[in-house]
Parts: sequence; C-alpha cells; structure tokens
Amino acid sequence: MLIRKAIIDDLDLVTHVEATCFPPAEAAPREAFKERLKYYADYFLIAFDGGTPIGFIDGFVSDDEILTDEMFADASLHNPSGAWQMIFGLNTMPEYRNRGVGGRLIEAFIELAREETRKGVILTCKAEKIPYYAKFGFVNEGESESDHGDAKWYQMRIRL
Repeated sequence: MLIRKAIIDDLDLVTHVEATCFPPAEAAPREAFKERLKYYADYFLIAFDGGTPIGFIDGFVSDDEILTDEMFADASLHNPSGAWQMIFGLNTMPEYRNRGVGGRLIEAFIELAREETRKGVILTCKAEKIPYYAKFGFVNEGESESDHGDAKWYQMRIRL
C-alpha cells in the first residue's frame, strides 16, 4: 500500500471515494473537496493498492480545540501554524475494509501531526466508532455539538 499527499488533480478520485463510503446526507460534495484541496492538500492523504485508490483521510489544522460543523464547510479556516490537526473524514473503499487501510491512514496522519509538532489530533465520530478510534489512543470527550447529517457525533482527541 502506498500513501501519498493529495494534489488538486485528485479531485474526482476523492469525490468518488467519499460518495462510495458515506450516505448522501453525510458525504462532502465535489465543491467542498475542491476547496479542501486548494487550502490544505498537504493534510489530505490517499492510500493506493497499486494504481487503485482505496481510501483517504483529510482534515485541516486549527488553533481551535473543538471540531465544528463550520470547519467542514469552510476550508479557508485552515491555519497551517495551528496547534491541532483535525480529521474531517476517513474513507476506505468497501472492498478494502477490515484490511488495515483505515488504521494505516490514521497512523500516517498522527505521525504527520507529530512531525509538525502539533498538540494532537481531533476528530468526531458516531458512537459505534468510538472503540475503533480508542485503539489508536483517541479519548472520547463526549457528545459533539455537531448535527452533521442529522446524526449524533462524539469528539475524540489524541494528545501528542
């Protein structure tokens, strides 16, 4: 498996992966990815099996300690010198799930944050994913204020 940083030419690729991995109410649209790649492609890692894209992880950097819905909607809030690395999405193509792809992407993202001396990494997830992220050292901080996709989300953090 190869993991590399995204480039703007990956727009259609990441849009397709997102649409495959998330329900329509939760999937980010193409325009959102266009903005994300414009502002923070260096914080967007894509996994490949040979030439086949099999997953990605993305999120920008901020001094804010709470991941908000506004962050998902406004990529210009990215602060390259911020203290906290956010995770907005972790996607693994269905045929590659349960093979460690997501874990490798999470570990690569944590390592990137560590190399850049961030305080840590923050994400939101649904209740059923809390044990998964806890395996990587994330701590559940309780229910998030997010109502993205009309779902209940929990904020998790790993301090580096």
